[in-house]
Amino acid sequence: MRLIVIEGLDGAGKDTQALLLRDYLSGQGEKVVLRVHPSPDNPFGAVARKALAGGGRVQRTVATLFYGLDVVRSVLLYGRGGGTVIFVRYTMACAYLPRPLIRPVYAVVNALLPKSDEMFFLDVAPAEALRRVRLRGGAPEMFENLPHMEKARARALSIAGNWKVIDGNPPPGAVFESIRAGLRDGRPGAADRAG
Repeated sequence: MRLIVIEGLDGAGKDTQALLLRDYLSGQGEKVVLRVHPSPDNPFGAVARKALAGGGRVQRTVATLFYGLDVVRSVLLYGRGGGTVIFVRYTMACAYLPRPLIRPVYAVVNALLPKSDEMFFLDVAPAEALRRVRLRGGAPEMFENLPHMEKARARALSIAGNWKVIDGNPPPGAVFESIRAGLRDGRPGAADRAG
């Protein structure tokens, strides 16, 4: 399996870039599966999505727990076949935990889940990310406010050691070119356990 991960704040352009990447790799003849978390196609993702629409400590804990279960489910279901799996949102959800828990939980999650040398964090200025979130409409989720986005960005960057950090502020085409430049030569190999 070739694992590619696209992470970033809400509004960073993760879904847009994942779709562009899926189309690009499919056009190169690769078999590609795209998984966006939390996923509405299973109970774990559905509960996480519902909790994100709420607020407060209990909903935050529920969202985090069920999000994690959704990711593990995707790894188990899609991580065994051949081809390429693109995950939108993966381990950086740890940045949304209370500060004392971020590093220890990330260390455990990072040790347990598969890693790749194709893990991209789209770094977008929080004000720009919030502007994009508001443009897409709908009710904001619990983490979609400027103070929280500023904290989440700083916390995510603090644990992004082996990630490829991409400037997500330019237009989508320019961001995609940066991601494409960060891809390895295109075939699964030993680097899929790097990290």
